[in-house]
Amino acid sequence: MNKDLEEVIKKYATSTHKDVSNLLIDKSKDNIISVLIDLLTMYFNDKNSSTLREYILVALNGFIPNEKKIGYNGYLQKTPISGESSFCEAKPKNINTNDEKLKKLNGTGNFTDYTFERLERNKRDNPLMIIGGFVDGRLIYNFNFPFNSPSFIESLETKLLKRFPKRKDIIGEYLRSATFSLNDYKDIRNLDLKVFVSKKQLNQYKNYITRPLFDLISEKAV
Repeated sequence: MNKDLEEVIKKYATSTHKDVSNLLIDKSKDNIISVLIDLLTMYFNDKNSSTLREYILVALNGFIPNEKKIGYNGYLQKTPISGESSFCEAKPKNINTNDEKLKKLNGTGNFTDYTFERLERNKRDNPLMIIGGFVDGRLIYNFNFPFNSPSFIESLETKLLKRFPKRKDIIGEYLRSATFSLNDYKDIRNLDLKVFVSKKQLNQYKNYITRPLFDLISEKAV
């Protein structure tokens, strides 16, 4: 860890905000830039928390991030136009290129501790799904689609039925991970794709993205 960042973190945890401000004032502009970049790098690549990755997906797509741990990841203050979502559910995935066992972005996501009750609530609210892919904390793309897309709901219902064959929840039991794949939403009619890197930059990340996903997002890159 950057020594300046370590110093700032220790000061923040053990002193007042005024003390932290005084510490930062005494540092050079280059030191401050270095501290901020290192802090953002750590936060965006944190394997134990997706908070910042969720936050940026929500904000970039016009929603207000929900700072509470329960409920949807974002919401709209104004009453939406008929057919638009009032809430959003962000599903970010980050690939750390320094990991010993390298994984690839493949467009998958999941809901933890899922139930039929939660599925029905999601269907009622119809949140906008935001599926984002990051490499070393750099946002590469995000897909948007309404939760109430037939192929997507069908996939979740199929997995729930395997866990609860009688189509009825059991108190205290859950489907620990209701996963979905790129195939469950790539053909949705009103699927929206945003690419946040140029075609040249995207090619630099090719080894960290599966071929089907890369081919899909490369069509959108400029």
